[in-house]
Amino acid sequence: MTNPVLQIPIIDLQTFATGDDSQRQTLVEQVYQACHEIGFFYIKNSGISSHLIQQLFAHSQQFFNLPLEAKNQMAWLNESHNSGYVGIERERLDPKQPGDLKEALNLNLKSIAQNPDFSTEFHSCVLNFWEACVQITDIILQTFAMALQIPEDFFIANHNAQAHTLRLLHYPPLEQPPKQGQVRAGEHSDYGSITLLFQDDIGGLEVQTKNGEWIAAPAIPDTIIVNTGDLMQRWTNHVFCSTKHRVAIPTDEKMKRSRYSIAFFCHPNDDTEVACLPGCCTDRVAMYPSISAKDYLISRLQATY
Repeated sequence: MTNPVLQIPIIDLQTFATGDDSQRQTLVEQVYQACHEIGFFYIKNSGISSHLIQQLFAHSQQFFNLPLEAKNQMAWLNESHNSGYVGIERERLDPKQPGDLKEALNLNLKSIAQNPDFSTEFHSCVLNFWEACVQITDIILQTFAMALQIPEDFFIANHNAQAHTLRLLHYPPLEQPPKQGQVRAGEHSDYGSITLLFQDDIGGLEVQTKNGEWIAAPAIPDTIIVNTGDLMQRWTNHVFCSTKHRVAIPTDEKMKRSRYSIAFFCHPNDDTEVACLPGCCTDRVAMYPSISAKDYLISRLQATY
């Protein structure tokens, strides 16, 4: 039986900071290959401290342990703001199936700054985590530009407004059988440029390969999962792919345990017009019309809420 972990590569991000030109180029080629072939890879030596990650997971657990009434006081209201609490089954990532068996808290810079319900400790932790994620995504965006042979700051400049979303996720224990076709997170692709995913050891994340096979993407200690999203796929005319993935329900005793994850969705500036990059249209026509990053995000959110 093929080991599914080996199909998703692990890339040492420290090489980009400390390696020589040859080593950096090798890393860029590894990133290109991963984004082109499967759209997912793990990174190690990202620079973010394990203490900070554990701290935010602890705050996340505290939030989701609050009474439903308290969480609903911060309820997600509309696509334009895309922040707040999302209750169980409220979101349907696969529109053809029942609502997802998860709850979430969406955060952006504005909602973090303006929410009086957040403790000082939570607020500080979230901002530190956000800053660390921006530093990581900027490095990855730079490697993307180098891989595509465009100016190294192209993607970074188109993400400098930090229109990102930090999402805390909780998948509750299953106390009764799910509905037909219901999973913890339905089959979907992410909407933006890239996603950083931090997950616990409960498992369930599955990635669809180009031949339609679903493979596991389990937690690997001291790594972060990175995947490319829809807008990066549009920008690159499918040179980089936005891959379907889902969170399945475990078939063992883990289904009776909570699963927690944290996703940092790196999104272009709202007014960025995402159109096929010139170098990605040389041997085939552009597959998508130009669209603003904000309009694309709203259209996807309207389809899932």
